[in-house]
Amino acid sequence: MPTLAEDLLLLLLDDDSGKLITDGTSTDHALAGAVLVDLVAAGRVAEDGGKLHVMDTASLDEPVLEAGLARLAEKAPAKPQRAVEALTKHVREAVLEALTGRGLIKQEKDKVLGLFPRKTWPAVDSAHEDSVRAELTAALVGGQQPSERAGTLIALLHAIGVVPKVVEGDKKALKARAKEISEGDWVGVAVKKAVQAIQAAVTAAVVVASSSGSSGS
Repeated sequence: MPTLAEDLLLLLLDDDSGKLITDGTSTDHALAGAVLVDLVAAGRVAEDGGKLHVMDTASLDEPVLEAGLARLAEKAPAKPQRAVEALTKHVREAVLEALTGRGLIKQEKDKVLGLFPRKTWPAVDSAHEDSVRAELTAALVGGQQPSERAGTLIALLHAIGVVPKVVEGDKKALKARAKEISEGDWVGVAVKKAVQAIQAAVTAAVVVASSSGSSGS
């Protein structure tokens, strides 16, 4: 079964064009949050005193999680925002490689304006993604109680403001329902902390980028 980060990236890639539906900064922070949630769920990372501690560095079966655990071990103990920031490094590349290995997407190369190299990752087999999206739609539009995994995905998507781009429906209603799920009992404490860390890290990254742009102008 794909990791949480893999499911998340499938939802953030346009099936036909193979391009991200949001910016790279938000994508990487959301993927890092998903890796963090999976590591907590696996008992490899735990919070104590407001910081995240690595509890077990034994080998994992998933390359994406192994890479994340190794990176976190270098930084721990760390506050959630710091952990998410650390996990962003190379996370997208690792998840893309995992999805390609599962045969769910493929890498294509072309050139923009015939000059600038570009890589895209269109879908090869969308059956798994379709089932995930259907579950999210049932919770967000149909009012069904989401599973813990679906609730987590919704919370992560809500953290970077892309729920209306992933699920069809009234934009305002989708945002309100996603907020309700993110703050409700469907997701655990680890997910809420990861979401808060994602939001804080993305905000900080945007501020830094804006400052750099202003100083360079």
